Amino acid sequence: MADQGFDQDRPEPGGEEEALLRFLAQFGITPGPDGRLDLEGLMGQLQPLMSNLTSQLASFGKSDASGMNWGFTKDVIRKMVASAGDDPVATPAQLAAIRDAVALADLWLDEEITFARLSAPAQAWRRADWTERTYPTWQRLVRPVVSQLSVALRGLMDAPDDSRAAAEPMLRMALSGMFAAQVGQSLGSLATTVVSSGDIGLPLTEAPQVALLPTNVAAFAEGLEAEAADILLFLAVRETARQRLFGAVGWLGPQLLALVEHYARDIAIDPDALERAIESQLSSAMTAGELEDAGTALAGSLFAPQVTEEQREVLERLETLLALVEGWVDEVVAQVAGRRMPAAAALIETLRRRRAAGGPAEAALKALVGLELRPRRTRDAANLWAATRATRGTEARDATWDHPDLVPTVADLADPMGFAAQGHQSGEPDDLDVELARLLKEEGRG
Repeated sequence: MADQGFDQDRPEPGGEEEALLRFLAQFGITPGPDGRLDLEGLMGQLQPLMSNLTSQLASFGKSDASGMNWGFTKDVIRKMVASAGDDPVATPAQLAAIRDAVALADLWLDEEITFARLSAPAQAWRRADWTERTYPTWQRLVRPVVSQLSVALRGLMDAPDDSRAAAEPMLRMALSGMFAAQVGQSLGSLATTVVSSGDIGLPLTEAPQVALLPTNVAAFAEGLEAEAADILLFLAVRETARQRLFGAVGWLGPQLLALVEHYARDIAIDPDALERAIESQLSSAMTAGELEDAGTALAGSLFAPQVTEEQREVLERLETLLALVEGWVDEVVAQVAGRRMPAAAALIETLRRRRAAGGPAEAALKALVGLELRPRRTRDAANLWAATRATRGTEARDATWDHPDLVPTVADLADPMGFAAQGHQSGEPDDLDVELARLLKEEGRG
């Protein structure tokens, strides 16, 4: 998918000069006594702000072709992770405990699922490791939003060409910095809460990888009555099952990410919120810390509340597919751990409450790509998978993942016994199926 970015060619000039003058007046930039805009004076007023923004953002690395300063984003993440407390490298004993738990999980899963083990050894990650390993995927998911920001900014700069040329670079740079800060804050918050590599249900690593974060696992275990070793084993079973699913079902991960990208590509930016952010935050030169504050102010207000009918369909498909993944994991874990671990029932309920309450994963997706996601049907999906296993066996349950046309739909979730009896009867692909196939082909993941 080609990046449009902040550096697209500007549209043809248009709009009224008075609109630009009112806009620039918000920053104390006004015409001279003759009623005309002094471009030389304008550049003099803009220069300090542009110089400060340039020096602040350049200190964290150059922007890429999309206009995002990913170095600044990473710096925000690092500061958030550091402020959350110590996160030391796993000790040899911790790594050994994780690998022993995953090895036992693999033995149990071999009896309950048809998907093969992963070849890569299990890992113990720090929060910084999770950030580094998942960062390329987050960049890919965010880039369509960067393109939409560019379009929205050009709409605000609809003014005579010479005046627009004077103001647009400064505003483009400032907006890029604010959004980079927002992305960094969202991912920083997520890095301090996820307990495993795929905890949010999306395939974020380049290849399937079982990894647990000891610091976050310890925080998750606080207040629970189960033994620490049981909690680690339970989480290892969940993550191992999830990653074996992603590893065996080649179309699943790419389609999940393609759905998120498709939604983000069509996101609408609220022009009023964008203008308010610029007006309130750019009346003076900004330090890097003030850019982070501006990113916080921008979060939650950037995206227009209206969504298109196509986005609603994408959202329904994405929620259904995520529910099917997590419901399958729930069903498998209940089978694997339910009869082997006395603490399993309580831990399963803890995770259900955590999921129902929402959390950083939902907040991050909303802030990053405007996606208000809550897989409400996960319990229905778990019941459907359990009914399918009871009716047609484990092999038939897992064979449902062989092709996207075979997986259950929203209608199937409402009739789990019907699906369990005969599976999903697929029809002709619709327009969204065709569009998703095109996206996957363009990314070389078909």
